[in-house]
Amino acid sequence: MDIWPDRSQAQRILEDWTTNKNLRKHAYAVEAAMRAHAIKFGADPDRWGIVGLLHDFDYEKYPDLEDRPFKGVSYLKEQGYSEELTEAILAHVAHTGVSRDTLLKKSIFAVDELTGLIIAVALVRPSKKLADVSVQSIMKKWREKSFASGADRKVIEQGAEELGVTLAEHIEMVLKAMQDVSESLGL
Repeated sequence: MDIWPDRSQAQRILEDWTTNKNLRKHAYAVEAAMRAHAIKFGADPDRWGIVGLLHDFDYEKYPDLEDRPFKGVSYLKEQGYSEELTEAILAHVAHTGVSRDTLLKKSIFAVDELTGLIIAVALVRPSKKLADVSVQSIMKKWREKSFASGADRKVIEQGAEELGVTLAEHIEMVLKAMQDVSESLGL
């Protein structure tokens, strides 16, 4: 079956499962990055955006790795949603064992950690605005291993490599996508 939730349905799922505003903002950031990747790779930005919006929707209810993202994916399957959607969500984290054998799967893996790093860089700027973040400022913070240590730089590098883009190109594309939705991110 190739049934996908539309944007409003996906938004409702996110809101039903996620009350934490920061987790929702993360979902919006990843959605924007995924839409940008879809455009770059000639794919459907609406579908790729839905993957970004829903990739962590079960995180708050199921924070343990043994459950996440399996519980959320199980719910989506029960709703009859596409295997392409559920497999992409599973592929965004390595512990699921799902192969990243499509550009969609590679993209969700590549952007997830990077959005968190970019937000952290914005939050240490005096303005706390994405508009004041550059690729150079991200790369400067990149070298500080203690800065945003939860953003796995090896995963970000691996994601860019799997997509066949340089790290700087990857950062620039995700940063631009996030800047375009900065108002909804509060940044």
